[in-house]
Amino acid sequence: MIGPPGAGKTMLAKRLPSILPALNMQEALETTKIHSVAGRLGSHASLIHTRPFRAPHHTISDVALVGGGSNPQPGEISLAHNGVLFLDELPEFKRTVLEVMRQPLEERRVTIARAKLSIEFPANFMLIASMNPCPCGYYNHPEKECVCGPGVVQKYLNKVSGPLLDRIDLHVEVTPVTFDQMTETRPAETSRAVQARVAEARQRQAARFESFPDIHSNALMPSQMVKDICRIDDAGRALLKTAMERLGLSARAYDRILKVARTIADLAAAEHIELPHLAEAIQYRSLDREGWAG
Repeated sequence: MIGPPGAGKTMLAKRLPSILPALNMQEALETTKIHSVAGRLGSHASLIHTRPFRAPHHTISDVALVGGGSNPQPGEISLAHNGVLFLDELPEFKRTVLEVMRQPLEERRVTIARAKLSIEFPANFMLIASMNPCPCGYYNHPEKECVCGPGVVQKYLNKVSGPLLDRIDLHVEVTPVTFDQMTETRPAETSRAVQARVAEARQRQAARFESFPDIHSNALMPSQMVKDICRIDDAGRALLKTAMERLGLSARAYDRILKVARTIADLAAAEHIELPHLAEAIQYRSLDREGWAG
């Protein structure tokens, strides 16, 4: 998420766990074992039933994030297994800290190798990152003027590498909330209602991948399976081709757009990926480096 200060990025990230489906027994056991190994469970603790939400400070070290040490321990990405890892003010994290996440994001596990042993920790987490669009925070703001000098915005955005950005499915610009929107009294959709819709979509995905024990959601699909399951018609292919050429998207982004489109269709209870689903998924890539801030 990228947007000016006070737009609600941190609030949105903290609300996300409330709309995720509950942990099943296998996920609860995995999560509990990781926290037990890390010494994060109390003496009278039982199974962890809520999805983890980890929000490390931007001064965190590589070892604390990924795991390791002389006596290897799981890091924040493993403690967020089956849950959410929230990185607030993403450009403020050290470049080396961000780059070590690239492999776990792809493989959903992290391997810590030492001279005497090699340990593998699971790291199947949902990464949420937020950042301001520039140092002053008001680039592209509808009312306030950005005071950053020429080239400063692009230099600030370059703190987040292209390969890492490419591994993030949704790039969302969060716009500031107006006074009229804040003072509205009309009822909003509750988190419980959204969670029920998400749980139904997860059930559809579980049924789809019933014969694949290691795959239980669209995000875990390998590339070959994406071609078989995320089929689009000729109009969809033409739209996706145009978007990839204009935004300069990679092959990885192509797969991720199709996975997101399939998930949007699942949330809408649609059997096939339709043009609006694909268009919405493409729109979520509009903040790619080639298409934002010049």
